[in-house]
Amino acid sequence: MSPTQTAQLMDGTSLARRMVEEAAVAAAEISRRTGNSPCLATVLVGEDPASVTYVRMKRARCAKAGIQSRHIALPAATTTAELIDTLAGLSNDPEVHGILLQHPCGPHIDERAAFEAIAPEKDVDGVTMHSFAAMSFALPGFVSCTPGGIQRLLEEYDVGLAGKHAVVVGRSAILGKPVGMLLLAQDATVTYCHSRTADLSAIVREADIVVAAVGRPRLIRGEDIKPGAVVIDAGYNPGNVGDVDFDAALTRARLITPVPGGVGPMTIAVLLAQTVEAAANQLGIQEL
Repeated sequence: MSPTQTAQLMDGTSLARRMVEEAAVAAAEISRRTGNSPCLATVLVGEDPASVTYVRMKRARCAKAGIQSRHIALPAATTTAELIDTLAGLSNDPEVHGILLQHPCGPHIDERAAFEAIAPEKDVDGVTMHSFAAMSFALPGFVSCTPGGIQRLLEEYDVGLAGKHAVVVGRSAILGKPVGMLLLAQDATVTYCHSRTADLSAIVREADIVVAAVGRPRLIRGEDIKPGAVVIDAGYNPGNVGDVDFDAALTRARLITPVPGGVGPMTIAVLLAQTVEAAANQLGIQEL
């Protein structure tokens, strides 16, 4: 790209809106056929302001899509055992089709044990080991929502992955690791980087696709972006700042996600789409 050119923005807001509209149509059809509306249960431990806001946003999106939401607010002092009991009860409730445990739950909670209490068929947030294995082996199941949203964005903008070098900066169980598996399944060559990676800049410079998912503002420098690369910024830091130095990367990348308006809206859209899919599966609907 020449110094006067700028990258095309990958509009997650518009794509997410379309996905939610499609989910609403499917939810209405499920209700018409079965008399049951898809239902997402959200579970929140404590009153962390950011988590409260996220859950409220997700419930509002559910309402727009014709998806029922059931919210379970647990006190901050809830134990791991009590949380597991709550999640197991929802897993056994036939009126609940999807379960979202808002995280983080607090340092006293064993989050992995809590996630594993969610039945795989209701794991619409893609957080269980079962879901990760399904992603890794390209088997039926639910993807982690943010990686799934990234995958949909890449498809929307016709980003060919076969033979491309994808660098994932971040290794969390619900973002970095699963997005790498999804990229690998589409024949990309994947390099994982993290806080202990030596000479991160040198690795990023070789990337055809950069996925920044580490939660450190502007960690990825614009001058390290390979000219013509695709940049997916899944970071969100105070002040609407991503993990990529956006302004500097804009003149080097071919495609780039803005923050906000890129990956963020896609996460909720995938959550709703998978809730509808889960409801259809559990209610015995083969095609919508």
